[in-house]
Amino acid sequence: MKMAESGLPVSERENNSWLHGYAIFVACTTFLLIIAGALVTSNDAGLSVPDWPTSFGTFRMPRMVGGVLYEHGHRMIAAIVGLLTVIFALWAWRREPRRWVRRLAGVAVLTVIAQGVLGGITVLFYLPVAVSTGHAALAQTFFCIMVSLAMFTARGWRWDEPKAEDPRAPSLRHLAVATTGAIYVQLILGAAFRHNGFGILPHIVVAMIVTLLVIWMAARIFSRFTGEKRLVRAMGLLVSLVIVQVFLGVGAYMMRLASRNAPQPLPPVVNVTTAHVAVGALVLAASVILTLQVFRRVAAPQSSGAMEHLGAEQKAIG
Repeated sequence: MKMAESGLPVSERENNSWLHGYAIFVACTTFLLIIAGALVTSNDAGLSVPDWPTSFGTFRMPRMVGGVLYEHGHRMIAAIVGLLTVIFALWAWRREPRRWVRRLAGVAVLTVIAQGVLGGITVLFYLPVAVSTGHAALAQTFFCIMVSLAMFTARGWRWDEPKAEDPRAPSLRHLAVATTGAIYVQLILGAAFRHNGFGILPHIVVAMIVTLLVIWMAARIFSRFTGEKRLVRAMGLLVSLVIVQVFLGVGAYMMRLASRNAPQPLPPVVNVTTAHVAVGALVLAASVILTLQVFRRVAAPQSSGAMEHLGAEQKAIG
């Protein structure tokens, strides 16, 4: 049987190309779900449909007006994403030869189920801050899982490619993980702020830390890894999104202060706040993409003991 460069039969790689395209579709649909959730919060529509899993005591379509449009629309998109995820997992289980990818697809199904349950609990218990924040955080987690699956099912994805050396400390791998973790924490703090859990200061502090980490990462990659085009492109995407996110964050907060006495959320505030949440999700996804590319293209840091052993061997050879 003819083999592709990735070491898998060509027929299996062709199957994966369809699976890859479907994974991208599910990831894009998940992004729309995040936007829909942000519209619910931005419009204060979280309890427009006061029951769950029914809507006003029935499974029939309610009148899609006012806050019901955002809340029930969010539920409909969530149901579609859940169904698409189950289909992806079944497809991967039958056609994906790598066990770890199949297991990650199973994790995606469990995550989207947990996300739906958290959303229902949020409604049933009248928007508790901890549950609402967890609901938002899990949405970001699921989005990152689907983005990762879209990358892993790409035709040329391999972990065993030649890797560039990275002798500097901290290693680029550690920086990438720290940056992604900081962005994730920042999004959680932002969700807690939107749900009136606490003030804006923790979110701002972590946003500054994220900015510094991104600048640090960019300096390392643009100065020492210019030959790694995948890293350069991923880093450029992350930097661009962070710049946009900073301006949206400042704009959203200033507009929120200016309209704090308004009887209901004003459309400009809703639009900017929703855009801020959406770009925040893209920032996290871009950081995940960069982190995966770093682990794929940059060698792991060697321990001091291994370095000493290597130096002793080189002296003996010399």
